[in-house]
Amino acid sequence: MKVSVVSQSGRAITDLDIPEKATYTELKEAYKQKKGLDVHRQQFYLRNEDKSRGEPLKHGALTLGEGQTLVFKDLGPQISWTTVFLVEYFGSLIAFPVVYLLRDYIYSKGSPLGDVQLLAAALFTLHFLKRELETLFVHKFGTDTMPIFNIFKNSSYYHGFAFYIAYYILHPLYTPPNKVQVIVGAAIFLVCLVCNFYCHIILSNLRAPGSRERKIPRGFLFELVSCPNYFFEITQWVGFSIMTQSLPALFFALAGAGQMLVWAQGKHRRYKKEFPDYPKRRRVLIPYIL
Repeated sequence: MKVSVVSQSGRAITDLDIPEKATYTELKEAYKQKKGLDVHRQQFYLRNEDKSRGEPLKHGALTLGEGQTLVFKDLGPQISWTTVFLVEYFGSLIAFPVVYLLRDYIYSKGSPLGDVQLLAAALFTLHFLKRELETLFVHKFGTDTMPIFNIFKNSSYYHGFAFYIAYYILHPLYTPPNKVQVIVGAAIFLVCLVCNFYCHIILSNLRAPGSRERKIPRGFLFELVSCPNYFFEITQWVGFSIMTQSLPALFFALAGAGQMLVWAQGKHRRYKKEFPDYPKRRRVLIPYIL
């Protein structure tokens, strides 16, 4: 079966010969053989009757007709999700140790670190060590990639906030809150850290290595919300903000909450669209509320 490929502006690019029941992967491989472009840079769309770009093609079997025209987009240089996560979390992982080692050069005067400063450094570093290990051993990304620009965008966000928080908390003039506030904040942080990890284990067990099959998450807080991992992540950083009484930490928590709300809403919509039997009473992010 022959299909035509055009650019987003409508310029003819090439014709491809593919099997009648070709998969999206086979279409990409055919384009790679013809044009030499890596499959991870390729995105194809249906073409509407008015010649505008239609719905994107998705993985799996395609339903195409003889002579059908597809719109092609070059996604640009790509990089694996694993690499992006490892890089963006690494800067945050070393933020407190780097600021600590360079304290004499960063601040005009130095003083021994207090207990809350040491605790904050330990918990912050622990969180991003957990993220690095989850990236390597828990999360399953398949063969998906993202534009290489994302590694700079994501890293600037994480690294910038991490060093901002470390600079503030390790400052010689930093004043910690009272002991009860520290204990409450640290307890919230640690409990949510463990719960977030457990959510990631549940999600990881849903998909076999290399599989793209999706299933409805079940168990634990997944019975109440679509994205409990985000809920615990947000609450964890709220706990850190309480423990340190730090505005930079609060800004980080709020920025993360805003982004994770957007992600959670998107995932909730996809779950409802993909699974007709998706639990109707399940909320997006906050149990019984949102």
